[in-house]
Amino acid sequence: MDFSQLHYYVPAEKVDNAAIVEKNLIIYGGTPAGITAAIQATRMGLTVAIVEFSQHIGGMTASGLGATDLGAEEAVGGLSREFYQEIAKYYQKEKQWTFEPKAARYVFEKWMKDYDIPVYFNQHLAEVIKENGKIIEIGMEDGQRYQGQFFMDCSYEGDLLAKSGVSYFVGRESNATHQEIYNGIQFGAPHHKFEKWIDPYVMQGQPESGLLPGITEDDPGELGYQGQGDHRIQAYNFRVCLTKNPENRVPFPQPPRYDAERYQLLLRYIQAGVWDAMNLHTMLPNGKSDLNNYGAFSTDNIGMNYDWPEGSYERREEIFQDHLTYDLGMLYFLANDSRVPVAIREEVAAWGLPKDEFETTGHWPHQLYIREGRRMISDYVMTDRNCLQQTFVDDSIGLASFHMDSHNCRRVVIDGRCVNEGDVQVPIGPYEISYRSIRPKTEECTNLLVPVCLSSSHIAYGSIRMEPIFMILGQSAATAAALAYKHKTTVQEVDYGQLRQELLQANQVVEWGADKVDDPIKRMTETFGKE
Repeated sequence: MDFSQLHYYVPAEKVDNAAIVEKNLIIYGGTPAGITAAIQATRMGLTVAIVEFSQHIGGMTASGLGATDLGAEEAVGGLSREFYQEIAKYYQKEKQWTFEPKAARYVFEKWMKDYDIPVYFNQHLAEVIKENGKIIEIGMEDGQRYQGQFFMDCSYEGDLLAKSGVSYFVGRESNATHQEIYNGIQFGAPHHKFEKWIDPYVMQGQPESGLLPGITEDDPGELGYQGQGDHRIQAYNFRVCLTKNPENRVPFPQPPRYDAERYQLLLRYIQAGVWDAMNLHTMLPNGKSDLNNYGAFSTDNIGMNYDWPEGSYERREEIFQDHLTYDLGMLYFLANDSRVPVAIREEVAAWGLPKDEFETTGHWPHQLYIREGRRMISDYVMTDRNCLQQTFVDDSIGLASFHMDSHNCRRVVIDGRCVNEGDVQVPIGPYEISYRSIRPKTEECTNLLVPVCLSSSHIAYGSIRMEPIFMILGQSAATAAALAYKHKTTVQEVDYGQLRQELLQANQVVEWGADKVDDPIKRMTETFGKE
């Protein structure tokens, strides 16, 4: 298997005499939000360029997340719904919400060609130049430079907003910060917990022997209390596309830096009678599946991502490679290690990586699932009160409806047993997202929009952070940019009445009418399957 191209960061060679790219709107990040933003801006007459850090567009949607975290179907409008209509056309179906990674890539690449949108790859942000509170130019490590009247940060990390001097937060706020219920440290979740008492020590019953790999803390005095804020973020993983088709299946290879002892905790869990690490297979077309985290020990590399949001590109590369080794290593371990029960080895070995996906990266997804990075702090912060429909906004630019969803943030020891901490799963109905949450404070930047790392608390972001919502917000942000450009105003001065009218004309859904019906508890139950 060739993993030579499977990197987060490879320093780019300096470009001599690089031409300056000038457009009305410069979009940093070829994620689904960046793509819908570029299309909407083009439709409204702006010139646009996408500046992408990696060698691929489409973010997680084109990198294994084929089981769409959708929420209420009727809450999805505009270009986001158009994407799924294009997916249905690809499969020659009337409706299709799940898809193979290559299908998403096909749609996104077709869109870029149809709208003649230039994409500049391997662009690593180095500096931001501002004048009078406005970004006028951004520069890359290779020397390329981009100038525009408006800019948009569509990265999963929020790198452009940070370098632009915009306020942000990383981690979990305390419940007291925004008067919330489900933020901060969270013990006692009913999902993704250890269902059996599992000893955490290398030599069982002997704390002096040290902790097993994957357990991060063993100090009762440092565990914190329910609802307390901290620096931690929810776990990352790869959404792995798998197949059982013998003609298309590549057996799981041993990854670089493989260490079987990293899965000793998983082995103990299996030996205790619990085998659920691969339960969350969602089937995709053509016999493929989207494998996501399930239970106490699965594909989430819990507690190993804290440095990512503000880390250097080199540090992020280290974390990326560690997650690759962890996830692929787990699959290899389960399929091959003689200590794993034969029935489980045979079950896992029946799966493999599809030959017709991710051909340039060893058939492994190229995008790490950055579930949470920086979050902007603007004039309006989305909180769990919005999600729970206790607080409402008067400047809606789209709806979210997926349940409040935080994966675990750490694995600790309490009273001599393993405990996961940070999981939250709370069903909610559709709610409105404020325009003020995607634009900075006036005093910080007047021509930047942030539809991905928007102004939100940790737990509200756990609901908003779904790819269909990012597509919705990207389109809405571009609409605001086009209006600001047309009327020669700042993004803060955009008239919401005009913005709303343009969004409705673009088939965005900005409110949940009384005529619509939704069952959030049923939706969340279907998401968790057997749980």
